[in-house]
Amino acid sequence: MAELILRKTDLFTCDAQSVAVADRYPQRVFAEHSHDFCELVLVWRGNGLHVLNGRPYRVTRGDLFYIRAEDCHSYASVNDLVLQNIIWCPERLRLGADWNETLPAQPAWRLGGVGMTLARQIISQLEQESAREDALSGKLAEALFLQLLLTLQRHRYQPDRAQAQDESVLDRLIATLAASLNRAFDLDAFCAQHQCSERSLRQQFRQQTGMSINHYLRQLRICHAQYLLQRTGLLISEIAMLCGFEDSNYFSVVFTRETGVTPRQWRQRSGSGAATEAPV
Repeated sequence: MAELILRKTDLFTCDAQSVAVADRYPQRVFAEHSHDFCELVLVWRGNGLHVLNGRPYRVTRGDLFYIRAEDCHSYASVNDLVLQNIIWCPERLRLGADWNETLPAQPAWRLGGVGMTLARQIISQLEQESAREDALSGKLAEALFLQLLLTLQRHRYQPDRAQAQDESVLDRLIATLAASLNRAFDLDAFCAQHQCSERSLRQQFRQQTGMSINHYLRQLRICHAQYLLQRTGLLISEIAMLCGFEDSNYFSVVFTRETGVTPRQWRQRSGSGAATEAPV
């Protein structure tokens, strides 16, 4: 459990309020903390490192996270990171909905551009209703929260789904990069497949995320490597291959440059991994 705990008494206007919206324009570096309430995090722009229960995620436009009361998380290396937090107290919800059924089954997922537009509209209404203290507004806020959760379910980005064809090329690019952790990514081939301008796509990507395409993919791979170093006993050379690096020495150079420590030091600091490894 994190030493810093955010309390509902500091963030909700009264004991009866069940749902609220907390804007982060932008989100600053924030030390590891937990809450005595639940939270949905929606990222609108920029990028940053979000560490959830010890696992690092490189986040940008369209990323969503479900933070339970017992979870710990923090933000680091932020760059114009704009997000909104939807916070709620499960014990205060009064609508007879099956909340467990509507809440996400996984802690991290993505939302496509169409879903982001719809979610933003609902959140805007939710923010207005949750700021009022009358009983009717409280019920409307809960109804809007339920609508938001169902909208997120419907528009969760899944590249193999028919609706994905309606999403922007940028959405498809981000999803393709996330699926390219252990293999080469060919931007020329991607642009040819989707009939788009490489120059325009690069500009759009940097405008929305604050990073180049190559930097973002490298960061995704390093985050995945950190997770594997912490949670598995794989050799560092094996982890390098799983993260798209054919040369383990080059992987160690990039990892050290991006994190400030070597892969071996990261593993030792996390207190996990194989007891012995081949030299790299």
